[in-house]
Amino acid sequence: MMLKTEDDIAGYVADATGPLVVRGGGTRAVGRPSQGDLLDVSNLSGVTLYEPGALTIVAKAGTPVSEIEKTLAVENQRLAFEPYDLREMLGTAGETTIGGVITTNASGPRRIQGGAARDFALGVRFVDGAGNVIKNGGRVMKNVTGYDLVKLMAGSWGTLGVMTEVSLKVLPGVEDVTTLVIDGLDPAQAVGAMSRALASPYEVSGAAWIDGAVWLRLEGFTASIAYRADALKTVLTGAGNISLEPNADWSRVRDAQPLHGADTVWRVSVKPSDGPAVIAALPEGCDSLMDWGGGLVWIGQTGADAAAHAALQAHVAGLGGHATLIKGPEALRAAVPVFQPEQAGVAALSAALRARFDPRGILNPGLMAA
Repeated sequence: MMLKTEDDIAGYVADATGPLVVRGGGTRAVGRPSQGDLLDVSNLSGVTLYEPGALTIVAKAGTPVSEIEKTLAVENQRLAFEPYDLREMLGTAGETTIGGVITTNASGPRRIQGGAARDFALGVRFVDGAGNVIKNGGRVMKNVTGYDLVKLMAGSWGTLGVMTEVSLKVLPGVEDVTTLVIDGLDPAQAVGAMSRALASPYEVSGAAWIDGAVWLRLEGFTASIAYRADALKTVLTGAGNISLEPNADWSRVRDAQPLHGADTVWRVSVKPSDGPAVIAALPEGCDSLMDWGGGLVWIGQTGADAAAHAALQAHVAGLGGHATLIKGPEALRAAVPVFQPEQAGVAALSAALRARFDPRGILNPGLMAA
């Protein structure tokens, strides 16, 4: 059901007698195939407040990200966390919404420098599983209101509440950008080069390994970029042949574009030093790329089965990380834990949170936990 106001959503949730599938733009169809009545919040849209001088914007959850980006561009500002876009990978249509971005904590290559989506969320309004409207946080970074429900909602995938509005910190745009490219590195060599670059004082805003090459992004004033690029070349002496590419398309990294042809795609988060170990353990026929200096590994495979999924999650768990099945055949998604199984203590805490915010268990049930 498409609803137009926060009160509509609160009333609909309060009156619900069964499971609800919460959906905004419908562009992030990740997780187990959902069953229940559709709760469509895409009509809850629009920027409600924008204060360029305070670097803050407030928008309803169904507001398209493209609309927010256009609004910010007028003042040469941008979303700092560079949210990834899964539409091409998943074959979904529609508009990516800001609510979907925050509830999935969708963060791109710039996360290594500026932080994740959750780090830029200042305040949130949402409807819990009992139909109560809850407001938390504010519109300035110094706001302190007790429990940080803003961060709790980020990455909850709509299982704790139906987001209706979010306030965000934004950042100024940049004058120029360029990318240092180092060709012909294996995963271990790539992580070594990226680690050296990220440990330098030269403000690298993207560090990825894609198509066998390391990409290191520099942003800012043109003169500053020229100086930092030369300095980084010195830092990376011996790493390989370095070239400058001013037009490198970082959406290829952000959206894992080289893997779009695979029918199964995982998103793996580990310590950067463990990225090569994840790739080394993959069976033949897998493709991969690394972002976040090696801390994020995208993996693509065609013809993967439940055993391959279980093996990957077990290996990643041994490294202290987690693997999420982003794309896969419906039968596979229905048969396996799409999100990394939680350790007993964490699982108990997650269950307690869901019981508190969704006591009837009606919001996206089964999406993140059985």
